[in-house]
Amino acid sequence: MASFYFNTRTNQVEELADKSQSKDLLGPYGTRAEAERAVQTAHERTEQWDREDRDWEGED
Repeated sequence: MASFYFNTRTNQVEELADKSQSKDLLGPYGTRAEAERAVQTAHERTEQWDREDRDWEGED
């Protein structure tokens, strides 16, 4: 199974065989399409976690 990574420095998708330094990568992802959407996915997850934190703390 191929692994794909999104490089936050270059904004490019990379494959496992020729990936950059880990500090610049998001992933691994199972498909190229998932890796291409990595920043959006991270943003959506952060928003969800922030909502859950507000709910937990009783904030509106």
